Amino acid sequence: MTPAVVLRRATPADARPAADVWLRSYAAALPGVVRAHSDDEVRDWFRAVVVPRQETWVAETADGTGLVGVMVLDEAELSQLYLAPDWRGHGLGDRFVALAKERRPRGLDLWTFQVNTPAHRFYERHGFVAVEWTDGSGNEEREPDVRYVWRPDQTYQARTERASADEA
Repeated sequence: MTPAVVLRRATPADARPAADVWLRSYAAALPGVVRAHSDDEVRDWFRAVVVPRQETWVAETADGTGLVGVMVLDEAELSQLYLAPDWRGHGLGDRFVALAKERRPRGLDLWTFQVNTPAHRFYERHGFVAVEWTDGSGNEEREPDVRYVWRPDQTYQARTERASADEA
């Protein structure tokens, strides 16, 4: 049985464990993508920027054994959503996306790498629509990426417009 998990706002003490979840998840999901920053730089970024300046949420096991997920909202952007590798497929990502939509009911944007096809399926299942593909020149990793949007009143319209464009 999967232990219960509590979603809560991050505190300064969560910065390092949240960064460690990010690092483990990145390594598992994107083994061929070279990170632009070292482990220590990622941990410093979480400590100095992510947790204190952005709306950061963590998933913590109810028994207190540790953090197993992190989600960051930066204005209307879902800028980070990472789960500990052994926590994928347990509904935790679904809970984070539901929380993000609740916190940003007018809509969300996000970027993910093109090679991360499991992420594409996940976000599309949650009503996000791919609207832009790039060659990666705009991100630090120089990895081709894709921008997804979710707009509660425009999701069907965007899908219809994309399908029409694909047929043309």
